[in-house]
Amino acid sequence: MNKEDHTSSKLDQKESGLRDPEVAKRSLVELQDLLSRFRLESQLTNSANLRVDQERKPVLQELVINQQLQALTHKLDHLHVADIAYILEALPLFERELVWKQVSLPNQSQVLVEINDPVRLSLISWMNKDELTFIAQSLDPDDLATIADHIPKGIIEKVRDELSLSEKEQFRAVMSYPANSVGAHMDFEVIKIREEVNLEVVHRYLRRFEKLPPHTNKLFVVNRKEVLTGSLSLENLLTKDPHTSVKDSMQTDILVLNVLDDAEEVAKAFERYDLVSAPVVNKSLRLVGRLTVAEIVDVIRDENNQDAFASAGFQDEEDVFASVFTAIKNRWMWLAINLMTAFFASRVIGIFEGTIEKVVALAALMPIIAGVAGNSGNQTLVLMIRSLALGHISSSSITKLITKELTVALLNGIFWGSVAGLFAWWLYLDQPIAKLLGLTMMLAIVLNLIVAATIGVLIPVILDRMKKDPAVGSSVLLTFGTDSMGFLIFLGLATVIF
Repeated sequence: MNKEDHTSSKLDQKESGLRDPEVAKRSLVELQDLLSRFRLESQLTNSANLRVDQERKPVLQELVINQQLQALTHKLDHLHVADIAYILEALPLFERELVWKQVSLPNQSQVLVEINDPVRLSLISWMNKDELTFIAQSLDPDDLATIADHIPKGIIEKVRDELSLSEKEQFRAVMSYPANSVGAHMDFEVIKIREEVNLEVVHRYLRRFEKLPPHTNKLFVVNRKEVLTGSLSLENLLTKDPHTSVKDSMQTDILVLNVLDDAEEVAKAFERYDLVSAPVVNKSLRLVGRLTVAEIVDVIRDENNQDAFASAGFQDEEDVFASVFTAIKNRWMWLAINLMTAFFASRVIGIFEGTIEKVVALAALMPIIAGVAGNSGNQTLVLMIRSLALGHISSSSITKLITKELTVALLNGIFWGSVAGLFAWWLYLDQPIAKLLGLTMMLAIVLNLIVAATIGVLIPVILDRMKKDPAVGSSVLLTFGTDSMGFLIFLGLATVIF
């Protein structure tokens, strides 16, 4: 498709009311342009050179501000709440507050559910008690539970007292489940039917709904005790004889989730079986809700975000426009650990000061040893973390993995160590120690690559056994190992050989 056809299709979509995947990015650019124009208009209005009576100037300023806010409100009213959330995450704090205060209260409630935790905190801090109470009252129990920890306890208790008995039970249930469990992410909007009725009765029952819950691709079949017995797909409901019973049309071989199942593990099952929704039961096998692909996408996104931040040494997910103090508080711990490990590595070098004084070339070659091993170890580390996340590694396979990675490290070490050794020999060809320097270089790279492979396999496995996220701090520990051991091996070999 050429550029003109692409532009034409976008215009056709806009005219037909359809949304395209780039609408959020385009809306962000448009909103940023709008805010830039607002700033320019405000500067012109406030300019001392503006020929307006001082008495009329405040009136003009207020008029300009009102026009700006109306234009901003009009723009926001035509955006999807998910797009508003995307835009707010991409705006600096001052502009974010300005935009947030022009979002309508009904939309604000849904934006707070959609947006990530760090940004949600900033939005809530700009709201008064009445606004927060309205938002809490407008949310379903499961959505309210999502943001409950960020809203003052008094407001939550007041809203909870106003819920119906069933809503109170739903809210209590969601709040009681661990944050990473299926129960904390499940949807209570679920359509139940009985197995003894026929499909015609189900047709009449569904026509009583104004609309079906989102992502409804199947109905769940229960007995008189609300125990799940199977599911009826909409395909079977629509294509089979209306006089056929639900029992003869339903599927019994289905994936059933428990409220305490790990949501990240369940996400893998959704991917494996291409699921849209799955029933959720309690320990008595009673149907209590369902998990949809929409929630699973959020789980996967959150998991990826956490892994990305954790691997870089962040304690928690961070708002890109967070205050300097917040950013420092979120990053200090692993920086401190990294500093301590760097001092340890420097002391290793200090032990061999005499050797370095005799062979100054060693100081220039040391970073190569650590750098090559660090890169090789990082490849092993990423492979292990990913394999652990996918559940591909078991106790019986760890020995085989270590053997495989050590073999790869040994062969890579021999090849690239030879290349590095030849380079070192050529670089210092005019010195009598050139051959010994090349040999030291080769042996050090072989041994340090083996060390890096061992660390890259063991650190994620050990952290996983300790029920810790393998991504947290692994890269810092790997760097510590490859630097310290690399220097120790290289300088130790040099001391012996020279």
